Amino acid sequence: MRSGREYADYLGDIAEYAYRAEMLVAGTDPTDFQADSTVSLAVVRCLEIIGEAARHIPAHVRHRYSDVPWHKVVAMRNLLAHEYFGIDLEVIWRTVKEDLPALREVVSRMIGALDATRESE
Repeated sequence: MRSGREYADYLGDIAEYAYRAEMLVAGTDPTDFQADSTVSLAVVRCLEIIGEAARHIPAHVRHRYSDVPWHKVVAMRNLLAHEYFGIDLEVIWRTVKEDLPALREVVSRMIGALDATRESE
């Protein structure tokens, strides 16, 4: 059931769901986050989507942007999807607070570079 999506679409998904996760944890601390199952489940889903989208970024693009730990992003998705019973919500909260802003920044630059390339064609 795969549509004809380009990797730019997946980059957009990563940026969007990183932003959503960041907004969901904004103003919370780990204790608040763990106590609110609605928010924590939504954030976990955002991370799953980010990881699944990252899996669709072509190898040559991942290589060009090697400062992004692509394998860890995908591994996080796999862990959340398959080892859901062992999720440490404090690690999830920390990941969103500490790692997603940088990921979103790089992905935004990637999208900008793609847009610039398309405009020059």
